[in-house]
Amino acid sequence: MKKILFTILIVLLFASCGDDDYVTGIRSPGKDSDLVERVEGRVVIAYVTYYGTAIPNANLFTNLNYAFAELYMEDGVYKGFKLQGEESRFQQIVNLKKDNPDLKISISFSDVKENPDNPLGGGFSLLAKSGTYRKEFAKDCKAFLQKWGIDGVEMDWEFPGLSWSGNANDYDVAVDVANHVLLMKDLRETLGSSYLLTYAGYCKDKENVAGGSRYIDIAAVAPYVDFVNIMTYDLAEAPHHQSALSDPSAFSDCTRAVQTYLDAGMPANKLVLGIPFYGRHSFSTAPTAINYKAIIQLDKQSYKIDNWDASASVPYVTYNGEYYCGYDNEESISIKGEWLLGKGMKGMMYWDYDGDDSANTLARAVWQSTMK
Repeated sequence: MKKILFTILIVLLFASCGDDDYVTGIRSPGKDSDLVERVEGRVVIAYVTYYGTAIPNANLFTNLNYAFAELYMEDGVYKGFKLQGEESRFQQIVNLKKDNPDLKISISFSDVKENPDNPLGGGFSLLAKSGTYRKEFAKDCKAFLQKWGIDGVEMDWEFPGLSWSGNANDYDVAVDVANHVLLMKDLRETLGSSYLLTYAGYCKDKENVAGGSRYIDIAAVAPYVDFVNIMTYDLAEAPHHQSALSDPSAFSDCTRAVQTYLDAGMPANKLVLGIPFYGRHSFSTAPTAINYKAIIQLDKQSYKIDNWDASASVPYVTYNGEYYCGYDNEESISIKGEWLLGKGMKGMMYWDYDGDDSANTLARAVWQSTMK
């Protein structure tokens, strides 16, 4: 009996040692009591999706962006908007405010159409061309926030002057960029200062092209927004890092993306750095991406995770010795946190909560690195 008890104690001792178990892919959960105190003015933003299943731990973020809602337009006429997915999922998320009254929840709008009853009669481009529709949309947004008791609107138009949403005809290089500014202005005037207004930003400023321009006019939009969630991920595919702090060989990196906003005149304290909770393998070859919780469970005979590129300050995965995907881990998040705080930035956001492991390893790292 003593021998059995001794064996059990030894097993338990070794099971409790170390934070990582890459053999099983299970990581030891952290304790909320170990989290550093919140620093006033800084934000940690979690994107939570309509198709996700997790009920988020609201101790790990200050803000939550619910993804997504979509416009309903019929033959170019604005008819309103609806949540994507089931309303019951959104209600689960809104309920977090009952026990977390300081939590700020925003509804994120996408130009991608998912609901089967959407007539697909247009998107942001057509909406923004009409002053009447812009104002109707803004009023509908305010009514939605009031109905649900939530805190803000985030616009995820990717992007004025082009379409990555699948709506191939829903863009106009001649007017989209200017109309996007008008849309944000109308939203701010209608929402007032009591509600948050933010947007998901690209790594580029407004860019002139034949017949007009594309992307977002950073300087023109700056007065109307509380902050910008810069999507500093998907900046390259294998064999380059998707979210490097610095990597001249990649299409872009965190350093260049943030500098673009600073050069355009966006205040540093309105900038939020994006962290991917997934690895980017490709934009076209399956699997295109892999969640962090799946990365740590990859077959260790073929895959090696936590390879480290010191010059780029990010980890990466190799498959049979070849570069497979770039991603972020605790170490890279900590380095990025120190870097962004040194620049006076507002904080970090991540896409998305469900990509993390069951121990919330990355979400905890984001909190600790932003609030230290």
